[in-house]
Amino acid sequence: MTDNSLDLDSKAFARLLDRSSELVLNKFSNLESQKAFHDFPQKEIEHWFDEPLPKNGIDDFELLNFVKEKVLDTATNNLGPYMYAYVMAGGSQMSIIADKLASTINQNVGKWHLAPALSEIEKRVVQWAGQMMYYSSDAKGVLVSGGSAANLTGLTVARNVFFEKEEIRKKGLFGLKPFTAYASTEIHSCIDKSIDELGIGTDHLRKIQVNEDFTINLSALEETIKGDIDSGFTPFCIIGSAGTVNTGAIDDLEGLAAIAEKYQLWFHIDGAYGGLASTLDSVRDHYSGIEKADSLAVDFHKWLYQSFEAGCLLVKDWETLRRTYFKKASYLDTSLEEIGRLDFNEHYFQLSRSGKALKIWMSIKSYGIERIKRMIQKDIDLTHYLADQIEASEDFQLMSKSELAVTCFRYVKDLDSELEIEHFNQQLIPALEKDGRVFITGTKLNGQFVIRACLINHRMHEGTVDYLIEVIRDVAAAME
Repeated sequence: MTDNSLDLDSKAFARLLDRSSELVLNKFSNLESQKAFHDFPQKEIEHWFDEPLPKNGIDDFELLNFVKEKVLDTATNNLGPYMYAYVMAGGSQMSIIADKLASTINQNVGKWHLAPALSEIEKRVVQWAGQMMYYSSDAKGVLVSGGSAANLTGLTVARNVFFEKEEIRKKGLFGLKPFTAYASTEIHSCIDKSIDELGIGTDHLRKIQVNEDFTINLSALEETIKGDIDSGFTPFCIIGSAGTVNTGAIDDLEGLAAIAEKYQLWFHIDGAYGGLASTLDSVRDHYSGIEKADSLAVDFHKWLYQSFEAGCLLVKDWETLRRTYFKKASYLDTSLEEIGRLDFNEHYFQLSRSGKALKIWMSIKSYGIERIKRMIQKDIDLTHYLADQIEASEDFQLMSKSELAVTCFRYVKDLDSELEIEHFNQQLIPALEKDGRVFITGTKLNGQFVIRACLINHRMHEGTVDYLIEVIRDVAAAME
């Protein structure tokens, strides 16, 4: 390394890359013997990194060894087969390689001529996603950080296009009578955040009651819309779920589309968790109506097994995005450029954008969609296997199951009352985290606390599911 550059010579750089590859390979060795969580106190972890701003650098291999010890070796093990919390896919090896390559060329996919190949790859990946989910064979859209950003983007498009005649982008919300959006009580919390950020206000997000299977009640939805119209509000958007995060429930998308059409509302679908499962023949009927959505949010770092981040918002045409986001700027002028180039900054909020599409494109090219579909189906089958084991047991109670890969249950052995069951299961979650062999969290269904298992990891199998039950029993017995 010289004083006029940050670069190493080629041999030194090669040695450093080799060492980084060793660290990657080390993370994949004996995955099933690694703990899912390492119980270090927060203050201890904070102490590892508590230092003044470094004035001079340290040896690169010393730095990598520190990162191995304090970051890689202590990381919550999302790679491994014992991650059952939230919606955390284990990533894929091709994603790791692609991310390294994308970082190497360091492209800004905001303007076409800054990232020609990656811009075209992103367009292709979006189109493939539309085909996979039977949404549109010629879908348009943008890659974003995740499902939350995809839903915020979709609702931004909904607001700006729906109220285009009122010049909302120019005049804002001032002077408009309050407008309302509709979703089930099981909708993801990012929808609340999006409605908040868009200036609509969560008081105007109508949470509609759900049926016994946790899908939105269509009759209650329509009655609420009618009531809002009578009260002087402006209904503008229905948000359906193509797989709720709590239970994996898939709303009646066909029914929602019909109501949206009847009242001339925007129809947005949150498919961040479950949207990609629509590619399976076994569950495709549950997604009837997905093709009628005006916008669709999806997460590739869930059921396409990509590394973070890889969300996406799909629409039917580029003009919808351009009408929402385009802003003329002299330094971004395209009048002198070749016709046909698509600049993503004219179709999305960001100007600086990383090359997220490369890992998705390389993964689909490497594995093929049929192999990916088999992995998704395996996750669903394993979830049903877990539900069967829970249902057949005497010490657990099954609380929900779905067509997707979420099941909820409670530990009930020797617990006599609802109060005891509630309290014990609430204490069981932190006890399991402290134990660290598996990582799982809880949620509430109909006001009751439950353990929630989400199986989205191509490295899982029946043995790792059996291990989950075994560990919960073991930790519960210790608590008793």
